[in-house]
Amino acid sequence: MSQQRQLRNQVIQLYRTLYFMGKEYPKGSLWFHQRLKNAFIRNKEIEDEEKIKDLIKRGDYVVKELESLYQLRKYRALKSRYYD
Repeated sequence: MSQQRQLRNQVIQLYRTLYFMGKEYPKGSLWFHQRLKNAFIRNKEIEDEEKIKDLIKRGDYVVKELESLYQLRKYRALKSRYYD
C-alpha cells in the first residue's frame, strides 16, 4: 500500500476516533463536532507527508488528553458520591 493511502487511512481513523470521543465532551457533542470538522477542513489541502504525520501525532495527543479528561471526570463523580 502506498504511503499516501496509509496516511489517508490514519487520518480517517483519527477523525472517527475523535468524533466518537466527542460524544461525551463537557461543552456538548455539537460544539466538539463542529470544531473537529473545521480543524480537519482547515488542513485538508496539506500534501507534505511530514506535516501530515505531525498533525496525526497532534491528533493522537488530543485523543490521549480526552481519555484522561473523561477518566478524571469519572473519578471526581465517584469521589463526590462516596466522600462528600
